[in-house]
Amino acid sequence: MKKTKRLYEGKAKILWETDSPGRMIQEFKDDATAFNGVKHEIISGKGVLNNQISSHFFTLLNEAGVTTHFVEKISEREMVVDRLEMLPIEVVVRNVAAGSMVKRLGIEAGRRFDPPIVEYYLKDDDLNDPILSEEHVTALGLTTHEFLAEMKTAALKVNSILTGFLEERGIRLVDFKLEFGLKDGRLVLGDEISPDTCRFHDATSGRIMDKDRFRQDLGGFIEAYNEVLDRVSS
Repeated sequence: MKKTKRLYEGKAKILWETDSPGRMIQEFKDDATAFNGVKHEIISGKGVLNNQISSHFFTLLNEAGVTTHFVEKISEREMVVDRLEMLPIEVVVRNVAAGSMVKRLGIEAGRRFDPPIVEYYLKDDDLNDPILSEEHVTALGLTTHEFLAEMKTAALKVNSILTGFLEERGIRLVDFKLEFGLKDGRLVLGDEISPDTCRFHDATSGRIMDKDRFRQDLGGFIEAYNEVLDRVSS
């Protein structure tokens, strides 16, 4: 499989068209960004780690019956994925209060939610990814009631699978972001699943093992990502 054209470059990934119809190559970059790109650094090796971690998670989800865009990992930084018509919606599942939810609602960080909370955000950096209600999603024509319900069901299934998997490896899944697209009229999970898009805390100590180490200038960024990879691949 050969790359033929750069289709899209975002903060953390490049998507390449290939000579295989319906397939793309997703390349992971070393860029670390926060606050919609206001904070930006190049951290050597980050892309390699996120590609490997995402590959492990997508393989796990595929085997558990979740339809994802992942086909195979082909190099340290690259995976082959199905080409999707992406929906402009970010689906966030929250098991524990953290990040923007704490600031927005004034609640205590670390509060646990049972059942987990599912939120929707408009994928638009210029608008700072505003939160959406289900009514916003359908009224704005971002997707249908049926696909929105399917996204929520899929997100909760992903949460159940990952939570159990990570608990066995001493990691608490605090929250995470998913993105979906359509292929031949079917809903498919896309993007990535990594410490860039999830909050992982050590289940015993509460130590942060995700991009919050970069956001909060905590240091030990690559070490934390390496530890996540070691645990999920064991």
